[in-house]
Formats: sequence, structure tokens, C-alpha cells
Amino acid sequence: MATMFLSTLTPKFYVALTGTSSLISGLILIFEWWYFRKYGTSFIEQVSLNHISPWLGGGDPAPESGSDTGPATPQPTVPECKVWRNPLNLFRGAEYQRFVWATKRDPLTYYDMNLSAQDHQTFFTCEADTGKADCEVMQTAWRERNPRTRIKLANEALEKNAECATAYILLGEEAATDIADAEKYFKQAHKHAETAYRKSQQTQHQSPKMESLHRRDTNVLVYIKRRIAMCARKLGKLKEAVKMFRDLTKEVPAIMSVLNIHENLIEALLEMQAYADVQAVLAKYDDISLPKSATICYTAALLKARGIAERFSPDLASKKGLTGSEMSAVEAIHRAVEFNPHVPKYLLEMKSLVLPPEHILKRGDSEAIAYAFFHLQHWKRVEGALNLLHCTWEGTFRIIPSPLEKGHLFYPYPTCTECADRELLPAFHDVSVYPKKELPFFILFTAGLCSFTALLTLITHQYPEPMGVIAKWVSTAASNIVRDEAYGYLSVQTKEKQCFVTSIQEIDGLDMDLPESCVFT
Repeated sequence: MATMFLSTLTPKFYVALTGTSSLISGLILIFEWWYFRKYGTSFIEQVSLNHISPWLGGGDPAPESGSDTGPATPQPTVPECKVWRNPLNLFRGAEYQRFVWATKRDPLTYYDMNLSAQDHQTFFTCEADTGKADCEVMQTAWRERNPRTRIKLANEALEKNAECATAYILLGEEAATDIADAEKYFKQAHKHAETAYRKSQQTQHQSPKMESLHRRDTNVLVYIKRRIAMCARKLGKLKEAVKMFRDLTKEVPAIMSVLNIHENLIEALLEMQAYADVQAVLAKYDDISLPKSATICYTAALLKARGIAERFSPDLASKKGLTGSEMSAVEAIHRAVEFNPHVPKYLLEMKSLVLPPEHILKRGDSEAIAYAFFHLQHWKRVEGALNLLHCTWEGTFRIIPSPLEKGHLFYPYPTCTECADRELLPAFHDVSVYPKKELPFFILFTAGLCSFTALLTLITHQYPEPMGVIAKWVSTAASNIVRDEAYGYLSVQTKEKQCFVTSIQEIDGLDMDLPESCVFT
């Protein structure tokens, strides 16, 4: 029957069969590649591990609660990817919006803007706002997605209360079309925020509600001062900006730990080329007990490179070895690269920059972009610093061959940065991934399958008769092998049955008493 069916097949059938197989495997390959580029893992592998394997019994069932199975095995903790506010975040109206007008591409993701909306509600709202018309309008404005609606609500809040400082903040962030306009809005906000701060300071101990009001007024005032200082920095008034940043670093409200204003101070001092003052700031914040950042680690490396970079020669160093100061600079670069390995490619302009997001992930690509966007000019200003970085940064990876398992000076590199960075950075940016992932097996398999079936299709189309003969021969050989295996299995079963019957007959022929459990029925 099978031989008759195979003999009726024409070469066109084999061309259609191999062509369809090549098309299907090609579609699977395209989908697998897209999924891997977007999520960093194989779709087939994920489905196999999460759905098919447990269904087939490959996964270990979770122990029921209350069952006496001994001490519970500690589960490995998933590293938490904490997202931080970008200390040098740009102005939406004066900077981000101008980019949108010029390129027709949005540099901010919805996830990033949603985090900012949550921050604004945390910083600028409190329980005491209930019943105040302008504050209730601003609560709606902070939650609104459409920028035009937010600006409209801010103007509406000012109509209800001309001294609403948070409304001026929103207008300074989004309505101003340049930095000078933004500075005007924030100075108006500062005047009203200072008045509200003094008023709530006198009544903060009367009730918990008044205490929360004073805390909100403090957050508003600190935020406005920081933005005014950032406007001064962008407008070239460096001494004024540094003075304001220094004053702000002496403040102690909770918002200071979120804003990381010392990074603003470091950047402004670098622009002034006040390297001794930068070193003094680093001595205070580059402490083992404090959280690190790319700004701290790479600025420390820049200051050490500054002393030797101008006369550094790779050929001379390879012949005579590194001096003490050169070794110290190289170690500082290795330390910085271990903390954030994405930064050097941006500083060396091996990878294109985009506008930094409003939130960053420490040790991730988003932090690298934010650092390089503002600090590339400072590295270029120090002669030889980028050359030293170019010659030494890749040596870091020899020190940490398995960065996901064991670090050298820091904890192992977190595995969760890629997914978080993809949420924070725009879709048109090619996210930097560390360490580089190898292509999953299923992508290679589908690529090979697609290529093989496409080759078969081409050969079958060019030489239909010989390929038809080969296909029939292969099919016949496969059917013969299957038939022989089946016959062999049946013959083995028949022989075992005959041996079993013979054994019973021999036992029946013996004149002996068997126990009841051994009697055959």
C-alpha cells in the first residue's frame, strides 16, 4: 500500500513539500530571532521549560504547605533591579520636546514617564491637600498622560490660586521652550514655595497632617532649588550653580537621598575644571558604605588618569612596565569598568548616544548613556584620557571571567539589567547587553533546518526526476526498516510465549506438590 502511494507521487509534490517546510522553518526562525532580540531568550526554550516540561512531569512539584518534609530549602533570591531618578535629567519642554520636533521620535518611554508621574505624586502631594481646589487640580495633572492636558490643568490651578508652586513647576518642566523660560517659571515657583515653607514650618508640630504638609513643602522647595541650579549650569552661570548645589548637599530631607545632588555638583565642578574640589567631593561620597554610581567611579578614574594620560605610551608601558601612578590609574579604570561595563563604548564613541531617560538603572545601559551624555566633554578635555581608556578598559574582563557568578571589587553583575533597560530606553536605541549572550540552540537549529529544506527545494526543482527517485528510495528504505523492526518485535514476543507454554507443560509433567501460590490457573 505504501509502495503504491509513493509511486503515484510526482516531483512537483516533493518541490511543494520541501518548499513548505523551508517556509515554515523560516517563519519560526524570524519569530525566534525577533523574540531573542526583544527579550533576550528563546521563545521555544521558554515554552519548553515553563509549560511543556512540567506537563510531562519534568518539573519538581512544589511541596505542600504544612507537609513534614524537613527544613525548607532556601530558594535563590532574584536580584532586584532598583530604578533611580536621573540626577541630571533634562527638561521635557526645553530639551526633550525639541528633540521630538526635530526627529519625530519620542525619547521617553511610557514606563519612564509613569515612574516620573509616581515620583511627582510622592513629592508634591499630601493628605492636607484635600479640599484645596488648586491642589486637587494638580493631583489630576500629575496623573495625566497627555502633556497638553497637563499644561492646561496647571494653568487652571493658577487661576484658582496664583501662588500654587507645583503648577509653576509643571509649567517650567513642560511649557517652557528653552532654559531661560524654564528658569523664570522656577524662580516664580521658588518665591511662592518659600512662603509656603515658612508658613508650614511654624505649624508642623500641631498634628500629623500639618507635619506631612511641611514635609511636602520641603520637598517642593528642594526640588525647585535644584532645578534653578541646573538652569544656571546650562546657561553658563557656573559659580552660581556650584554655590546652590553646595548649599543643597547640606540639606537633610528624605528627598536628598533620591535626587543625588552631589552628582550635579561633581559635573558642574568638572565643567569649571576645579579638579581639587572634585577630589574633595569624591573623598566624601566614594565611601565603601555608600552606594556607588558611574559618576563616582568614572570621575575617580578620570582624576587619576589626568596625572599620567598626557605622557602615557602603550609601547613604552609594554617594554618597561607600568609606573606606580600608571598602575593606580589603570586599576581605577578597571574598577569603573567592572561597575558599569557599558560606559567605555559611549566615551570612545564606538556606540551612538541618545537622550538620557528620566530614570536610570545603576550598572545598566541607561546609566551609561546618562553618564556619557554629560561627561564625554570632560574626558575629551583631559588630553590623553580617552587614549588611556581605549588601551586599558578591555583588560577588566580578564579579571572577571565569570561576571554573573563572581565579581572582583563589586558584587556579581546583575542579570536583570537588560529587561529593565529595554523598558527605560526608546525602541530606536540598540540596548547594550553585558555579558554578550550566545545565540540559543533553537535559533541555530531552525536556521539549519530552513537552509537545508531550502537547498532541497532548489535541488528538487532543478533535478526533479533524480530527486524523486532518491525520495522514493529513502521512503521505501525507511518503511522497510520500520517493518523489519515490527516483525522482529512480534517474533520475539512469539518465542517468549512458546517458551512460557513449554515451561508450563514441563512443570505439569513433574509429579510434585506445589504451594498454592504457585498453582497455574
